[in-house]
Amino acid sequence: MSGEHSQSYTTEEIAKLLKISKLTVYDLIKKGKLPSYRVGKQMRVDAADLEAYKRLAKGLTAVPKHPHLRGEEELASISPSPVVRSVIITGQDMGLDILAKHLEATLTGIRPLRSYVGSMDSLVSLYRGEADIVSTHLLDGDSGEYNLPYIRKLLIGSSYVVIHLLARQAGFYVKKGNPLSLRSWEDLNRQGLRLVNREIGSGARVLLDEQLRLHRISPSAILGYEQTDLSHLAVAGKVARGEADVGIGIEKAAAVVGNLTFVPLIRESYDLVLKQSPHNRDLIQAVLDILNSAAFQRELGAIPGYDLSHTGRILHQT
Repeated sequence: MSGEHSQSYTTEEIAKLLKISKLTVYDLIKKGKLPSYRVGKQMRVDAADLEAYKRLAKGLTAVPKHPHLRGEEELASISPSPVVRSVIITGQDMGLDILAKHLEATLTGIRPLRSYVGSMDSLVSLYRGEADIVSTHLLDGDSGEYNLPYIRKLLIGSSYVVIHLLARQAGFYVKKGNPLSLRSWEDLNRQGLRLVNREIGSGARVLLDEQLRLHRISPSAILGYEQTDLSHLAVAGKVARGEADVGIGIEKAAAVVGNLTFVPLIRESYDLVLKQSPHNRDLIQAVLDILNSAAFQRELGAIPGYDLSHTGRILHQT
């Protein structure tokens, strides 16, 4: 197969190639027998991993290795050696990339994979068993509390642990010098103001929507409310280029993009959520050990705009 190291397949494509059901593919992935990773809302398998699995499967002879199994059951019973567990880490913050690197160096037999999805989709992925370590920064406007109100609603019936990663400032990206003097959420009600928004489900979008609701500002009255981008950097870049007057995001992106001013409005809590189970015990302990280590905090602390005073603290567990 040409270019097999760069090609990847969806679960539907894997099912067709192996002539098995999609449920069997999910079973292979769940048991760690077929390495996979998440891109957006799709699970994908690298061509190289598929070929390795097929080579192992070709060891089947006319006499079944497991006489009591037939067809898909026998295929699903094959276990690659050694088994490498893919650990999906969701979210967009740079701190998650540092965590993935430390996890790979700490735990043997795992392969951290990054999925760059928003907070709400991250929690849904954890609930569905499609992610292992998810990050979230979702404001509940009524209580002023971050994350836990959403986690309790979305992970109902699940056993989980919430661990604090970092705190950071969120607010407005505005043109350099803030010529429009945008200083509060109420200022978003100004006529003619051009906004660049984030995608539905992201923490920045939830923050904006909650503030608009609390201040009784109609989204339809804001120019550009429907115009969305997929990252803090993209939003900050549009404001810096003069394509919008204001965007919502975090302080770090403003420093990276430059040529704009950041107006801090709220201190947000950026937390990690993992399901609690015997299967995850070592992973949870490794995450706690890493977050509380001097090496990790020194590396993360080199990035401006982060408050690490409570990094590694367990906020809630069921």
